[in-house]
Amino acid sequence: MNNKLEEYVKEHKKAFDTGSPSGQLWSRIEAGLDQESIKKPLRVPFWLGIAASLIVIMTVIFMYTYHSPWAKGELEIADINPVYAKKEMKFANLIEEKKDSLEVFARKNPELYAQFSTDLNQLGSNYEALKKELKTSPNQRAVVKAMVKNLELQLQVINQQLSIISEVDEYKRENQI
Repeated sequence: MNNKLEEYVKEHKKAFDTGSPSGQLWSRIEAGLDQESIKKPLRVPFWLGIAASLIVIMTVIFMYTYHSPWAKGELEIADINPVYAKKEMKFANLIEEKKDSLEVFARKNPELYAQFSTDLNQLGSNYEALKKELKTSPNQRAVVKAMVKNLELQLQVINQQLSIISEVDEYKRENQI
C-alpha cells in the first residue's frame, strides 16, 4: 500500500508543486502572528499559595498534637514547668498530712468534718478537671498555674478548717468547767 502512495505522489508531483496558498491566507497567518497568542504559564494566585501553606502547617500541628506522648495521656506538670511540678508535690504532701490531722478531729466533730469534706471534695474535683483539661489545652502553662493555685487553695482551706476545729475544741473545753 505504501508503494501505491509513493507512485501516485511521483506521478502527480507537478500538480502538487504548482499550487500555492492564496495571499489572503498568508495575511491572516501574519495577523495571527502579530497578536500575542502565546499562552502564559499558569500562575497560582497569591492567596491560594497562602491557603495551601496554612493547610500544611495545620496538618503538621494536628499530627504533632494527636500523635505526641501528651495526647496519649502521658503529660505531666513537670513536662510543662518543673518549678510548678515541685510546688505541686510540696502542696500535695502538705494536703495529705493536714487531711490526716482533720480525720483525727473528725471523731470529735463528725458533722463539722462532713461539711469540711464537702468543700475539699469540690476543690479536689476541680483539680481533676484541670488535670484532664491540661492534655488538650492550647495554653498549658495557664492550666498548670491554675492547678497549683487550686492546691494552694486546698491547703488554705484545710488550714482554716484545722483552725476552726481547734477553736471549737477549745471552746468546748472552756465551757465544760
